[in-house]
Amino acid sequence: MAAALIGIVGCTSVTNGTATPDTRVAPAYRQSVSASVSASSVTSSVRESQRQQSLTTKAVRTACAALVTTSKNAIDKTNEFVQAFNSGRGTGPTEGPAIDALNDSANTVANSFNDAMSQQIKDAFNAYIDAAHAVANAIGTHASTSEFNKRVDQLNDTKKKAIQLCLAT
Repeated sequence: MAAALIGIVGCTSVTNGTATPDTRVAPAYRQSVSASVSASSVTSSVRESQRQQSLTTKAVRTACAALVTTSKNAIDKTNEFVQAFNSGRGTGPTEGPAIDALNDSANTVANSFNDAMSQQIKDAFNAYIDAAHAVANAIGTHASTSEFNKRVDQLNDTKKKAIQLCLAT
């Protein structure tokens, strides 16, 4: 027991004097801590920026793939309708598949993009969606040839612009 008491007493000894900071190194220490905090903030910011860019890239690729895939089918079916019309055949058997493919493309594209994408790409996709629905409507309502062609031109223009933005991203 005596040894234990000595050990405890020995651990409680106090050094005499007054604690004072070394004012010569304090500014360097403060600067070092500040630099470390700044570097940490920059690193975190860069990582978050990279993460956001990765999400945006993934969203754009997914949406662009949906546009390319579904618009090809929509245009193929619309061309079958045009061929039937131009050859004087009845367009009835080609109308439904063209309308369905155009609306399917518009709906698939509408569901493929999100807030991670730039407003410019979203606007281009929305223009394509509107144009695809307009062509489907023109077929379904038996719009005049000039009106149909006007809507098809709009569809082609909006698709081209959206794909150009996809390739640029």
